[in-house]
Amino acid sequence: MTMIPNVLSIAGSDPSGGAGIQADLKTFSALGCYGMAAITALTAQNTQGVSGVHVPDASFIAQQIDAIFIDVRVDAVKIGMLGSPEIVNAVAQALARHKPAHIVLDPVLVATSGDSLGAPGVVEAMREHLFPLASLITPNLPEAACLAEAPVPADLAGLENLAIHLAGQGAQAVLVKGGHLSGATAEDVLFAGGKVSRFSAPRVETRNTHGTGCTLSSAIAAHLARGMALDEAVRAAKNYLTDALRGSDALNVGHGHGPVHHFVRLWR
Repeated sequence: MTMIPNVLSIAGSDPSGGAGIQADLKTFSALGCYGMAAITALTAQNTQGVSGVHVPDASFIAQQIDAIFIDVRVDAVKIGMLGSPEIVNAVAQALARHKPAHIVLDPVLVATSGDSLGAPGVVEAMREHLFPLASLITPNLPEAACLAEAPVPADLAGLENLAIHLAGQGAQAVLVKGGHLSGATAEDVLFAGGKVSRFSAPRVETRNTHGTGCTLSSAIAAHLARGMALDEAVRAAKNYLTDALRGSDALNVGHGHGPVHHFVRLWR
């Protein structure tokens, strides 16, 4: 019997179900993995925005992570929202103790609605403590510019430069997502092993874009857990997200940026 991979999400909770650990767990399940979650923040949010954030003590977040690793085989980890430098440090120390094979860091700093999700000092703590541990970081364009302390680029060459720059700050591999650019296609740039690769997909016209970053990074983690090479995992994850965007109009969730359809390939 083929062993089902176990994937852990370390991220914040979205009560509307479209982003955060809820999106992560749906993605893991849709891609044939057993999902687990260590909650780093409770948010009051919906498809229209974030109205409140409650952050638990960093030591309790580390306790959640330790509880998983001492009992369960973890094949990959996805990291999302981390609300303070103390939490970044606690997560980094826990992962350094347990040494999972794959860590995908999605540096969640801004919600789809534009609301800020990162406290002062988080960016610096990520660069120092999590970049060296992560197999891959997956910032969108504004997040990549924030991490690099650079202007937001307007073209693919700028995406490549950001990816290379962030790799120079200690990241093993960087996927800069170009969804914020205009054009008929959505272009992402991966810098890994000293090589730049581009991933392209048709741009899907829909308002249902809530949780796209969470979904993509979780899909990459799931595919890595299933044994894919990094470039294959990125390509497969991007195809999955494109399908989820295409099917999202079948959902009727909220009055703002609705969620993608995580189970579009399973619900017929």
